[in-house]
Amino acid sequence: MTTSSQETTAPRTAHAGHPQRWLILGVICLAQLTVLLDNTILNVAIPSLTREMDASTADVQWMMNAYSLVQSGLLLTAGNSADRYGRKLMLMSGLAIFGVGSLAAGLSQSPAQLIAARAGMGVGGALLMTTTLAVVVQIFDDQERVKAIALWSTVSSLGFAAGPLIGGVMLNHFWWGAIFLINIPVAVLGLVAVAALVPESKHKAGDRPDVLGAVLSTVGMTAVVYAIITGPEHGWASGRVLVSALTGVLVLGVFVLWELRTEQPMLDMHFFRNQKFVGAVAGAILVAFGMTGSLFLLTQHLQFVLGYEPLDAGLRTAPLALTVVALNFTGVGAKLVLKIGTPGAIALGMTLVSAGLAAIALLGGHGYGGMLLGLVVMGAGVALSMPAMANAIMGAIPPEKAGVGAGINGTLAEFGNGLGVAVLGAVLNSRFASLVAVSAASLPAALAAADSAEEKARISDAFASGLETSQLVGAVAVLAGGLVAAALLRRAERAESA
Repeated sequence: MTTSSQETTAPRTAHAGHPQRWLILGVICLAQLTVLLDNTILNVAIPSLTREMDASTADVQWMMNAYSLVQSGLLLTAGNSADRYGRKLMLMSGLAIFGVGSLAAGLSQSPAQLIAARAGMGVGGALLMTTTLAVVVQIFDDQERVKAIALWSTVSSLGFAAGPLIGGVMLNHFWWGAIFLINIPVAVLGLVAVAALVPESKHKAGDRPDVLGAVLSTVGMTAVVYAIITGPEHGWASGRVLVSALTGVLVLGVFVLWELRTEQPMLDMHFFRNQKFVGAVAGAILVAFGMTGSLFLLTQHLQFVLGYEPLDAGLRTAPLALTVVALNFTGVGAKLVLKIGTPGAIALGMTLVSAGLAAIALLGGHGYGGMLLGLVVMGAGVALSMPAMANAIMGAIPPEKAGVGAGINGTLAEFGNGLGVAVLGAVLNSRFASLVAVSAASLPAALAAADSAEEKARISDAFASGLETSQLVGAVAVLAGGLVAAALLRRAERAESA
């Protein structure tokens, strides 16, 4: 890559890329994996946190959502900051913030402290998610860049698969805080390696960060999700829930108006006039919604209902992500997209995700066999739909704005992650509360208040029924969203060819 008049970077060969590019890629993938692990590793610690911190279901949801919501709100701003102030500087800043946040999380003594630490980790995660890809693009030449980005992107599925496994191993030997403290040596190693190996680069005329846009989007999404989480506990018509929901909608409305008026928006609203883009974005959100929300439910199902230990529960969630990894490595998803077209691939993939969720709900209630079938089917659907949606999003955006398109995709996928946990968790809470007479914020609390074995069995059955209902709601949402996304994409393709 040659250096333009607007780009400052360390000297490098014009055609061969940076001489230590593959070593740098390894360091970057390690940092990326650490961030992605934190999206899933907390799932297997839910029962431990519920018992040892006396955390309610809403507390646990905030422990998870604080990370993903902060990260999603800052992704685009972090990318702009890296371009303007230096990708190496922002990468090192992200590692440092992520490491400090992990230390605070591991030493937390209350749910509120852990939620605050997770929010801080989300800031570091946003910087890492954006700058790692920016550095990959910088250090590889045109011939090797495609291969490098492919390796970088496979880390997502590996992180999803490894999170529950690593979490289960750690919880079998250490207390729950170890799942955060393990990040610290990785962050230190990453800082040393980035300082020694990665060249600095920045764009002299880079876009200014849209600070107001980032604040508005984060506040708006947080308020909406807060309403969803607290609705079952306080009542959907309560003042607290209605004020939070209304505030969120109004703030998001202001965010849209601001983005339409500002010269350098973090989210170009004109993209949403493109039906192909809208369809692909809807699919991306709902795949994340179904996959992350279902994992949140599955770990509780395996441990609370079926009685597995944390490590066993982690092992039993792995087939979903391992199916994705296997099919991505073989290129099956990309080949099918070319064969049946983007709309058809998205429709088929989302249908498989929906069918997997339904199979888990209907066949996995009393044993692992039905759940395994559902996990494999879900994994096949994700492997097929994800490359199709990435193709659609990038195809709907002008090449000169490809980076913005990738940032939008990452932001909305993270929002889908948080929304999946919030919505499906709220459905679970509502159903569980309607079936049990005791007033309790979680299953362990309800079981502790039970007076007899029959009452405990009734409470466990109510929780299992709540899980089944929430999984079926997720299946319907994913199926409907997939069909709508495919229809929009097909209509857009017809309009282009007319």
